Amino acid sequence: MDWSSPNKVIIQGITEPEIAFHAVQMKAYGTDIVAGVNPGQGGKTIEDIPVFDLVEQVLTIADSIDTSLIFAPPYQVLDAVKEAISTGIRRIVIFTSNVPPLDSIELIKCAQASNTLILGAGSDGIIIPEQVLLGKLQPKFYQRGKVGLITTSKYLSYEVAAELNQTNIGQSIVVSLGSDRISGSSLPQWLSILNEDPHTEAIVFIGQRIKKAEAIVAFCKNQECDKPIISYIAGLKTPKEKVLNDAVSIISNHLSTSIPTVNQERRIVNQLKKVGVKIAKRPSEISSMLSEIFHSQTS
Repeated sequence: MDWSSPNKVIIQGITEPEIAFHAVQMKAYGTDIVAGVNPGQGGKTIEDIPVFDLVEQVLTIADSIDTSLIFAPPYQVLDAVKEAISTGIRRIVIFTSNVPPLDSIELIKCAQASNTLILGAGSDGIIIPEQVLLGKLQPKFYQRGKVGLITTSKYLSYEVAAELNQTNIGQSIVVSLGSDRISGSSLPQWLSILNEDPHTEAIVFIGQRIKKAEAIVAFCKNQECDKPIISYIAGLKTPKEKVLNDAVSIISNHLSTSIPTVNQERRIVNQLKKVGVKIAKRPSEISSMLSEIFHSQTS
């Protein structure tokens, strides 16, 4: 799936001031924002972007729409996704977080039935530096290159990209997976997409959940990955769940689970190493690890 080709993009929920700001930023970056959609707001314009009441009305000014960016309130996301899919849109990014779980399950079923790729919910979007901006990621932190970044934290991605830029290692694409527990597309799906992307020569995953590391292990075991993968998982040693109780119970819980937590970290690290994934202990290590990889490939 080529995200770098010229895309006709609509924004569902464009009339909120913050979203209008991002729409202007995306358009200035070169993204082809053909229209916005907001029920009851049809007829307005946002910085020369026409606004319609329904997605199907946009087809009066565009032959087709490639991508929809959804900023609708949580309980309206499912309807917005269904409306986008019904008009033939096959790439959807959901920026809204805290979508009701049953709605998330339903929209995933709709996506699978129509072969639609959904990113999010709770995503910050996608950027291909110097080409396409879809969402809220800030372009100033990224430069064009050959490393694909997949992240669950836009701020960690800013930090890692800044480290890479200092060593002239740019990014081919940056993907924000989203913050909701139930996601339209999974980490293994995006690993597969970047593994097939001709512009990407190495993949870096930046995450905050151990389950994401387990997903990388599963992907590498089940599919051939031709490209090197580096993983940085923040907070491997932190407890799995917060404990809300009296002081004695909290202290007892920490004492009783400290050893299993360390074992869990070792287990995940060992599994990643076995499948060939390199592990960065801190974001600053990633650039030097990539430099070694690229040097070995050319020598």
